[in-house]
Amino acid sequence: MHRQFHISRFDLFHAAYWSVQRELWENRSLYIAPLAVAVLILAASLVGATHTPAKMHDPALDPMQQQELMEQPYTFAALLLMFTTVVVGVFYCVEAFQGERRDRSILFWKSLPVSDLTIVLSKASIPFIVLPLLTFAVTVGTQGMMLLLTSLRMLASGNSAAASIHVPLFQMSVMLLYHLVAIHSLWWAPFWGWLLLVSAWARRAAFLWATLPLLAIGILEKIAFRTSYFAGMLGYRFFGGPGAAAFRGNEMAMASLTPASPSQFLASASFWIGLAFAAACLAAAVRLRRNREAI
Repeated sequence: MHRQFHISRFDLFHAAYWSVQRELWENRSLYIAPLAVAVLILAASLVGATHTPAKMHDPALDPMQQQELMEQPYTFAALLLMFTTVVVGVFYCVEAFQGERRDRSILFWKSLPVSDLTIVLSKASIPFIVLPLLTFAVTVGTQGMMLLLTSLRMLASGNSAAASIHVPLFQMSVMLLYHLVAIHSLWWAPFWGWLLLVSAWARRAAFLWATLPLLAIGILEKIAFRTSYFAGMLGYRFFGGPGAAAFRGNEMAMASLTPASPSQFLASASFWIGLAFAAACLAAAVRLRRNREAI
């Protein structure tokens, strides 16, 4: 009995692992898009490296402003890559279940000994786990290459300022990882869950079904009650969150991306309500996929 339990647990892990691999194989834009953006960032960084020395030693700037100026390209690169993966994640979630019904591949996958729960969780792992980790890896690699290219370009031009470049990549990477886990994965969990649920429910035009009801609720509330609580709630969820004041200040400094502390998140009722809503959406998606026809 004990041996059978371990075999079953291994089979479940094996099925989940290959289900995630399947999502990556079938949706290559998940990693091609951020890699393409990273190449463009490196090309722009190589061109812009010629203007870095003069800006860094502007006498009108104090040392803190010079440090922020040096960090700006790296922060911008992180923001651009995060924006790219968020857009990719939105379109992935919208098409997650629509695509397999459209090409009828759902009939093949339902014939395999893989549960609907495993399939739904493997699809949910993309915006919750895979994309944040992929964003982190690509961003750290891109920022490291940017620093290397800038240093080499300045040394090649005979500029001694290359030795004075000090970009705290390790601290920036730690803040970036915390931001991706706290915001992109956990705080935005209701958005990802909602998009996956709509994808499992809607037969056509899932993106419209995901957005129009939210717009309709906000407009109807404004007309009926002259209030904007629903829009404010969505804005708080997408742009705010616990400790939103941490985002104020220098918008192009990596520290401005750091959200609330873990204790603030854990003490926030909105955080737990959002996770509960996301779990309910995923549970409903499992049920819909189990009972939904292939077309």
